[in-house]
Amino acid sequence: MKSKLLFMVILSVLFLSLSAIAQPAHPNGGSNPGAGNQPVGGGSAPLGGGVALLLTLASAYGARKITAFRRP
Repeated sequence: MKSKLLFMVILSVLFLSLSAIAQPAHPNGGSNPGAGNQPVGGGSAPLGGGVALLLTLASAYGARKITAFRRP
């Protein structure tokens, strides 16, 4: 009985979480991408924070590799 209850709880959590990651509605109401007031391709997607984070992590990784290479 406990295993059936556990199975049902896990199954319900799985299905409820799948609905939480659904994509939002199209900003033009589902029409053609060029038909509304939204530019094709996103237009104003924020890139600043992600690029800075990527460059910081890449430089830290490179510095670690260089110091590891120079060790005897």
